[in-house]
Amino acid sequence: MKQIEVQIMGQSYLLGCPDGGEPLLRDAVERVDAAMCKIRDAGKVKARDRIAVLASLNLAFDLAAQQAAAAATPVAATPATAATEPGEVDAKAAQLIQKLDHALAGDGHLL
Repeated sequence: MKQIEVQIMGQSYLLGCPDGGEPLLRDAVERVDAAMCKIRDAGKVKARDRIAVLASLNLAFDLAAQQAAAAATPVAATPATAATEPGEVDAKAAQLIQKLDHALAGDGHLL
C-alpha cells in the first residue's frame, strides 16, 4: 500500500492509498478540503472538529441525494418504477438543512 501526503485546510496528513487508487483519493481529499474551507470561510464555525463533522454531513447528504436520484431514474418509464416527485426530494432536503441549522444554532455556546 502506497502512502501519500495531502493537505486539508492547511494541515498535512499522510494517508494510506491502495495501488491505483491515488486519483480517487486525491479527488476525495479535494472535495473534503473544499467543503471544510467553505464552512470555515463562512465564519460561523471555528472549531476544526465541528467543521469536519459539518463537512462530512454535507458530503454524505450530497452522496445520498445522488444515490436517491439515480435510484429514482426509471430504467423503463412505467408507473411501477416511478419514485418521489422532485419537489418532495427538495422539501426533504430543506427540512434536513433546517433541522441541522436549528441544532447548530447554539454552537457558540458549546465551545
